[in-house]
Amino acid sequence: MRSKNSPISYQLHLVLEKSTVITVGKLGRFAFPAGKYVYTGSARRNMAARVARHLAISKPMRWHIDYLLSHPHCRVLAVSTFTETECEVNRLVEGAIIAPGFGSTDCRNGCGSHLKHTARL
Repeated sequence: MRSKNSPISYQLHLVLEKSTVITVGKLGRFAFPAGKYVYTGSARRNMAARVARHLAISKPMRWHIDYLLSHPHCRVLAVSTFTETECEVNRLVEGAIIAPGFGSTDCRNGCGSHLKHTARL
């Protein structure tokens, strides 16, 4: 049973060292400029396993973030966890939406994307 203080959402703080075009599954092809990004996701059960999966080098492409993380010029700088929902946390991040719908295809709160480009390199 999950406690009220257990994290249910997380953020991956990323850097994409080189601008690139990536096909993100059925979502489509997007031109990602080099820079820093914040991806917000959720894991109501087994947060550690979800984050470890994201950090793994070899994995099947299941979520939108897998396509970005598998790119050789993308790396994770930091991971943060939160007790608030992913949409609540995502709303606090200021940044540009490069790939509309990224990580938010099931979002019912009007988030345009759960990936935001926060700074250019």
